[in-house]
Amino acid sequence: MKKVSVSKRAANTPASAIRKLVPLADAAKKRGIKVYHVNIGQPDLPTPDPILSAIRHFKESTIEYAPSTGVYETMEAWKKFYSDKGIKFDASDILVTSGGSEGLIFAFLTVADPGDELIVFEPFYTSYAIIAAMGNIKLKAVRTKVEDGFHLPPKAAIEKAITSRTKGIVVCNPNNPTGTLYTDAEVKMIAELALKHNLFIISDETYQELVFDGKKVLPFASFPKLANQLVVTDSVSKRFNSCGVRIGCVVSKNKEVMQSILRFAQGRLSVATVEQMALIPMLLNHKPYVAKIRKLYESRRDTVVRELKRIPGVTAVAPEGAFYIIPKLPIKDSDDFASYLLSDFSDRKETVMVAPATGFYATPGLGSNEIRIAYVLEEKKLERAIELLGLAIKKYNR
Repeated sequence: MKKVSVSKRAANTPASAIRKLVPLADAAKKRGIKVYHVNIGQPDLPTPDPILSAIRHFKESTIEYAPSTGVYETMEAWKKFYSDKGIKFDASDILVTSGGSEGLIFAFLTVADPGDELIVFEPFYTSYAIIAAMGNIKLKAVRTKVEDGFHLPPKAAIEKAITSRTKGIVVCNPNNPTGTLYTDAEVKMIAELALKHNLFIISDETYQELVFDGKKVLPFASFPKLANQLVVTDSVSKRFNSCGVRIGCVVSKNKEVMQSILRFAQGRLSVATVEQMALIPMLLNHKPYVAKIRKLYESRRDTVVRELKRIPGVTAVAPEGAFYIIPKLPIKDSDDFASYLLSDFSDRKETVMVAPATGFYATPGLGSNEIRIAYVLEEKKLERAIELLGLAIKKYNR
């Protein structure tokens, strides 16, 4: 009898670099090992009281389907959120999504057909590769390097990657997984390339409030000429410590784009009604809260960079945003090393879980001596996590 098999698309979809080692972490915990999780962007901060209170005190007797576009009040709240940042969108430009991830899925599938290309800057968020595989879309990777703080290469290097099948450029600013804040000149360069070659820009803005050292993001929405080519994806997960709420949005002034995204959204019916309503208070008044957590993450950034630089052979450039850093380590196989941390290493019954950087690259072989660290723990725990990392490197290299 002929064996049934999954689609090539399914077979070729990569595992998440962030989550693939979870079974090893679970096994370590069963052995009594405490695991410091810096592998995933799950903040340890409490979810704001207005969100929790709205969930606990939902007043309706029936939790009904929300409209496919999103609850009207939530769309208006997202509109106010952007207005407070100096960006003017109409409610009709906004569609509420199940987290930023669904927004990215809708954006990728709207701008690119199977076989088309999207330019990404590697290392890039691992889900981009998963989503591209789901749509049989090719990611055309342009490399950035740790020694340069993962800033963009010259314009000519990016332009060289553009082909007749290129449909867009995906930009996360500040960046996951590197924490890089692109300069105004870099943002302008991407805008110029998109305009010159008639490309979409998919702007992943999940971390835009988490910017350090008194700096600010230059949003792509600042360029009026880009309005028809810009698709913004966003999320409350990080800025409001609400990862499990799964509320985000996708935004564009391009009516054909938004009509297409709406058809995709109708296929999944709607986003959770209670959670949409619960986020409204924070969206309407986000600035005081994000100002507080920005300072906290900046301090955590300083702690991690300081401790990393104490480890012999480690290269680390201080990131200027988000809450990630990719250091280069004196190792040859980050996948094996990340597994070693969970399977073979411990100090005083403790270890650390990291994300091997290979999963953030499209080019085979890159990232083999790099890891991603998410500094989402309080500073004493971060100090211990980096201490464990240094001890493990020493033992691993014996």
